[in-house]
Amino acid sequence: MDVDFLTSKSKAIRRSVIESLYHAKSGHLGGSLGLADVFAILYFEVLNHRPEDWRWSDRDRLILSIGHVAPVLYATLAHSGYFPLSELNTLRKLGTRLQGHPSIEHQLPGIELAAGSLGQGLSVSVGLALAAKMDLKKFYTYCVLGDGELQEGSVWEAAMSASHHQLNQLIAIVDRNVVQIDGSTESVMQLEPLKDKWMAFGWQVLECDGHDFKALKQAFSKAKSSKVQPSVIIAHTKMGKGVKSIEDNYKWHGKAPNEEEFNLFLNALD
Repeated sequence: MDVDFLTSKSKAIRRSVIESLYHAKSGHLGGSLGLADVFAILYFEVLNHRPEDWRWSDRDRLILSIGHVAPVLYATLAHSGYFPLSELNTLRKLGTRLQGHPSIEHQLPGIELAAGSLGQGLSVSVGLALAAKMDLKKFYTYCVLGDGELQEGSVWEAAMSASHHQLNQLIAIVDRNVVQIDGSTESVMQLEPLKDKWMAFGWQVLECDGHDFKALKQAFSKAKSSKVQPSVIIAHTKMGKGVKSIEDNYKWHGKAPNEEEFNLFLNALD
């Protein structure tokens, strides 16, 4: 693993996220910036995938359950070669393939699931992982969840099912930035002790700094070594990571930069 390479990719992804939201004049900036490092290591290190043949049957599946951070997924897909970078500036525009939430209707390469209604992605991921197990397939299913999303009961039904069926080729990643649309997750609806909850549902639980590539690599490696249990990586991140002036500020959950902020944020990445 080349940390410098991954760092350059995550910086490019953050830049594209800021640019696409500025052109769209709407969207979810904070969470998208916070997940850039996770997505960089997923698409440039962890996932077994083929951008030129994105429907390849043995590909690893990436399910974005937290659909409103679609900008970071779109930016990563474009930087991985799924579609032209120039298309990122069509985000949320009339007729675009880059909808505000991922859509399979528009046949955008790399999109596995239409997402937007929170709490659904892990259930779909369980189905994919169960199908892989029944068909003796080797692919992994990765599901990216928001921490506020864990307040949905459907998540825990899926978690119970995954451990019951011993879906060791299922890996969930929780974006643990402790922030949701109305403020701190712990003031809106307390999640802690989060590690204990996942363990009680029969999962292998790993925690790491979601901005530390070495720690992320170790976590994904250990998750893939599980022989029975599904694994969850609780990735501790900062909403707005890369732009210190907005880090950990819930007001940037669903806000796009104006022209002045656009230039300031881009410069902050340098």
